[in-house]
Amino acid sequence: MGMSLKDKSKGGNIRLAMVLSGVVLGMVGLAFASVPLYRIFCQVTGIGGTTQVAETLPDAPIARKIAVRFSANVDPALPWRFKPKTKEVSLQVGEQGLVYYEAENLAKTPITGRATFNVTPLKAGMYFTKIHCFCFDEQTLAAGEKVDMGVNFFVDPAIAEDPNLDDVQTITLSYTFFRDPDDLERQEETQQLSHRGDGVSDAAIALEVN
Repeated sequence: MGMSLKDKSKGGNIRLAMVLSGVVLGMVGLAFASVPLYRIFCQVTGIGGTTQVAETLPDAPIARKIAVRFSANVDPALPWRFKPKTKEVSLQVGEQGLVYYEAENLAKTPITGRATFNVTPLKAGMYFTKIHCFCFDEQTLAAGEKVDMGVNFFVDPAIAEDPNLDDVQTITLSYTFFRDPDDLERQEETQQLSHRGDGVSDAAIALEVN
């Protein structure tokens, strides 16, 4: 006896669901497998608020002005105080900007941190360009140390040629400092060795007493 129209429809829906599930799983797997490629893609396109890097300034700034605001955040696992020393500047597009963030290690031991960053609105990321930034490298602060960290940047004049950016009058540059995973791992290893040493000492004292 042949299948009814209802049964055929049900079977088709099941096959479609299986195909779509396979496509989704494949896309997820590809995303995890190509994280480095995705990062490069973000750097090139500015997607996700990723900024650009340059070694020199544009030939000359243009008349258009944009306000740049600065934001700071610290992950709870990092015992630092971190804040912008300047909250906002107004610059001509293509003009060099230089601002500083202040970081202070509140711990009693040296701590290494690394900053992540993004720009909002996200579509402005591909035109926000850094010449130098503390975020390029990991930062190690001694116990109680306080330092100023500079950001040297400009907004690319090419922004004026993009009609999608005509409405952008303010750009926010935001940093979040995290504890470097290697630093945390080193500290845990040091603590473990210290505990082992204390155990050996206690055992030696017990033997001497006996």
